[in-house]
Amino acid sequence: MGLFDKLFGKQKESSDADDFAKKVAGCAEQAVDASRQRGGGVLDYSEESLKIVEEMLEEIAAGGVDAKSESLVTVFGSYILEVGRRQFGGRYSWYQKGNQPVLVVGAPHFRIAIITFDRVRSRIRGNREDNIPFFFDGFSSQVRKAKPGDDKFYV
Repeated sequence: MGLFDKLFGKQKESSDADDFAKKVAGCAEQAVDASRQRGGGVLDYSEESLKIVEEMLEEIAAGGVDAKSESLVTVFGSYILEVGRRQFGGRYSWYQKGNQPVLVVGAPHFRIAIITFDRVRSRIRGNREDNIPFFFDGFSSQVRKAKPGDDKFYV
């Protein structure tokens, strides 16, 4: 059982979707709280705030990976998903293969999906190529130019 399962439980049916969304949003709020404690800009769920997330992940990476890193992946990964949901709408589902939530926007006309935990995990490990604002910009560009029938999974 993965950390997200332990924290949130798995989404079993569509009636659980609202509870699942509340759990993701609650976890995202922990990132906002962390930004308040840190100073240097508070997260506000805007696309622009992902620059602050990038700075925070850089600071975490500089401090070294420890036992808390997987919970940080959940917190910051959820925040990025929630930025997307607030900007574009959509619904959360569970991506079993990746053991993480996925945000799917545009349904039923098109489906553009994004997962974030792997990207955040890589960033915490110091991989600067996994720049969060750049990653999210790619996703948001796909959503903005989506056409009926498009079905894309942004990883």
